Amino acid sequence: MLLIPAIDIKDGKCVRLRQGRMDDDTVYSDDPVEVAGRWVDAGARRLHLVDLNGATVGKPVNSAVIHEIAQAFPSVPIQVGGGIRDEDTIQEYLNAGVRYVIIGTKAVTAPHFVSDVCLEFPGHIIVGLDVRDGKVAIEGWSKLSRHDATDLALQFQDNGVEAIVFTDIRRDGMMSGLNLEATVAFARALTIPVIASGGVTNLDDIRALCAVQGDGITAAITGRAIYEGSLDFGAAQELADQLTDGAR
Repeated sequence: MLLIPAIDIKDGKCVRLRQGRMDDDTVYSDDPVEVAGRWVDAGARRLHLVDLNGATVGKPVNSAVIHEIAQAFPSVPIQVGGGIRDEDTIQEYLNAGVRYVIIGTKAVTAPHFVSDVCLEFPGHIIVGLDVRDGKVAIEGWSKLSRHDATDLALQFQDNGVEAIVFTDIRRDGMMSGLNLEATVAFARALTIPVIASGGVTNLDDIRALCAVQGDGITAAITGRAIYEGSLDFGAAQELADQLTDGAR
């Protein structure tokens, strides 16, 4: 079970939002590059970066600091989401050293875009589905679509995406624990890896995740918990490795 620390970037700073609300943020650092180094030193084997401003306006806003992080830690795979809605943005991120790009809103509003970029950038495309009660939210979670999350995911699986990030937006940033039941049901419907997101709070959540790794949940993103201290990232990854025999 791979644990992935989240670095959410708003106005050039490392922040966390509650349930995706841009007006309900907590600033943790003015230096996201330093934060990335902290998690790499703690044993992170992948980083999850989100351009929050980009997710809202539909184009990269904090790409300069994301490029800086990718160049500072070239041996650590980085996945980036937020405002990625055209091929040029994907190419620029990959050129900067990013390993995976996460398509969110554009995957829902123009599903053919996913099939196109999977062909153009094979091995580099992840789709992020932000889900509330089985339906997918878009545009920084500000709008709820009528699309069923599992139906969309099966389509993207056929397109050739590397993985799906499944975020329960009722849990994200709320320190209330994972919605494991919904995440497992989603993962069981697919054959590609599912990355759990939203609500990873403590070591009990890590134990619960490791117990269902066989259902297709191969990684989990954690944010507020590691910044506020309810989860020690290094200890959590060590526990996950012990429980899953270090599987990566």
